[in-house]
Amino acid sequence: MKKETIKQAFIKTLPVMAGYLVLGIGFGVLLSKIGYGPLYAVLMSVIIYGGSMQYVAVSLIDSAASLITVAITTLLVNGRHLFYGLSMLEKYQNIKRKPYLIFGITDETYSLLCQEESKDEDYYFYITILNHSYWIIGGLIGNLIGTLIPFNSAGIEFSMTALFVAIVVEQWLTTKDHVPAIIGFGCAVNCLIILGPEHFLIPTMIAIVLLLIMIRKRGKLNE
Repeated sequence: MKKETIKQAFIKTLPVMAGYLVLGIGFGVLLSKIGYGPLYAVLMSVIIYGGSMQYVAVSLIDSAASLITVAITTLLVNGRHLFYGLSMLEKYQNIKRKPYLIFGITDETYSLLCQEESKDEDYYFYITILNHSYWIIGGLIGNLIGTLIPFNSAGIEFSMTALFVAIVVEQWLTTKDHVPAIIGFGCAVNCLIILGPEHFLIPTMIAIVLLLIMIRKRGKLNE
C-alpha cells in the first residue's frame, strides 16, 4: 500500500521534478560562484526551501545586506506562503506531520495538493517531500558543477526571472482581470526610476501590497 502511494505521488510530481531540478541547478551554480560550497547549498535548500527567495538570497549574501533587509525581503517575497499554510489547516487537521507539511508548501506543491480532496496523510507527505528532495538534489548538483567545472555563469540568474515571466504571461492570457499585473508593473517601473536598481525592490513590494489592499477594500465597499 505504501509503495503504491509513493508511486502515485512520484508520478504526480514528475512535472515539478523537471522544473525544480533545472531551477535548483541554477541556484547551486550561482551560490558556488560567490564562494559557498555544496554543504551550504544543501542547508539552504533544506532550511529555506524558498525557490525565488534562494535566488534573491544569493544576491543579498554577495552584497552583504543587513539582517533587516534580508528579513523584510524574505517576508515580502515569500509572504504568500503564509496564506498557503493557513488555507491547508483544515485539510491537515489531526495529521502528525502537519508542521513539515505546512513548511514544505511551495507554489507547485500547493497546486498539486489542492487538487486532491480524499487522499491520506502519507500521500500528502510523499508529494511534499518528493518536491523538496528534487530542489535539494538540483541545488547540490548545480553547486558541484559550479565548483568543479569552471565556466561563465552569467545569465543563469535569469532562469527564475524567465519562469516568473512565463507565469505572468500565462495568467494574463487566462484571466480577464489585469489590474494586479498592471499595478505590479507600474510600481516596479516607477520605483526603479525613482530609487534605482539597488533600492527599488522592497518599496515596490510594499507599494503593490498597499494598492491591492486598497482596491480590495474599495471593491467590498461597492458591493
